[in-house]
Amino acid sequence: AVTACPTGIAHTYMAAEGLEKAAKAKNCTIKVETRGSGGAKNVLTEEEIAAADCIIVAADTQVPMDRFHGKPVISCHVADGISKAEELLDEAISGKVPLYQAETKPQETVKASGSVGHKIYMQLMNGVSHMLPFVVGGGILIAIAFLIDGLSVDMTTLPAEMRANFGTITPAAALFKQIGGVAFAFMLPVLAGFIAMSIGDRPGLALGFVGGSIAASGSSGFLGALVAGFLAGYTIVFLRKIFDKLPEALEKIAPVLLYPLFGILIVGLIMYFVVEPPVGALNTAMNTALTNMSGTSKVLLGILVAGMMSIDMGGPFNKAAYVFGTAQLAEGNFEVMAAVMAGGMVPPLAIALCTTFFKKKFTEKERQSGVVNYIMGLSFITEGAIPFAAQDPLRVIPSCLAGAAVAGGLSMAFGCTLRAPHGGLFVLPTIGNPVMYLAAVVIGAVVGCVILGILKKNVEE
Repeated sequence: AVTACPTGIAHTYMAAEGLEKAAKAKNCTIKVETRGSGGAKNVLTEEEIAAADCIIVAADTQVPMDRFHGKPVISCHVADGISKAEELLDEAISGKVPLYQAETKPQETVKASGSVGHKIYMQLMNGVSHMLPFVVGGGILIAIAFLIDGLSVDMTTLPAEMRANFGTITPAAALFKQIGGVAFAFMLPVLAGFIAMSIGDRPGLALGFVGGSIAASGSSGFLGALVAGFLAGYTIVFLRKIFDKLPEALEKIAPVLLYPLFGILIVGLIMYFVVEPPVGALNTAMNTALTNMSGTSKVLLGILVAGMMSIDMGGPFNKAAYVFGTAQLAEGNFEVMAAVMAGGMVPPLAIALCTTFFKKKFTEKERQSGVVNYIMGLSFITEGAIPFAAQDPLRVIPSCLAGAAVAGGLSMAFGCTLRAPHGGLFVLPTIGNPVMYLAAVVIGAVVGCVILGILKKNVEE
């Protein structure tokens, strides 16, 4: 089997564990290749692929597929490897799995399979997964720069023009901010480039980088980069059809000469004259509206984004809220990211508290797993709640949703800010109003814990 998720932190390995446990229960031999944030591990060899009776690809991002040509292959979401592992093994054992046919043209990755919506989601997540290291690394370095200045400088004694340079006042802070800013500047080009690559393969990468850079330097920002990624990818698809009838000698140089030349020109012209004006206006209006939010509207926004983080715990809603938070981080709206992280921390913390204080509601094994969720929750790894949600979704998901929404709303109400896009408790020094932020997270976790404790029934070992 092969497992892969967009961020490569939790789903990848939880799906691998789920498939391994299901295979052991059915007395099957299995080897799982994990393609996480640290790269491919436990990679399948040619001999193992040849000897396999069936291959399960549980992935929401692209994986190399040509090696499976002619083998029975089951393709599914990575979450299915967690919640539907037994059903996948039953299907694999049935002997009724269709044979996979690789693309006729050599490619590194296979196009996303399934519905149009799933294809678009996988293409988007391919960009997001490659973008996140730049956002997280750069964002935390920038946050550290502000922390250094905050600890080193008395803001009340500084003139107004110096306050405007907060984050670059001391030499150490300026260095951190410069390095972090360089990393952060890659965010939109990388996002667009790898969305384009997921559609048009390697020729789309250059077009996507150019389109994303135009969005970054213009006013369309994150929304413009999304458009640029899909525009670049489908521009390559369009050019392939046009150049398909070229003589063989010219066809060989098309990827290195014709595609970049005409593709970059097309994407550049469309971005400057078609995408930038309306999308830039929309992006500016949205950011202005978010900046001017106050009172009830700001609290409602916090409730919404934090609630989305806990609906599917790493799925499309969760990713949409997180990407929105990182986009607002780039625009200077730091309160949104704080609410997003609060919403992501609450579900595993609520479950951990519930396994501690409502022990009769859980088996011994679940109580042991619950302890791990303290660490995952404090580290902002929402996926720790998934095994519990998969076993009892009708009780766990609403409880976590309520707790996360409370935490997000309180974070906004308290005016908490966050300049780092990840890290949980470990980036607490970079959080604006940290005491009240901790209070918001704790209150949300307690709310989720109490609701779950009331809804769940006692279990018998």
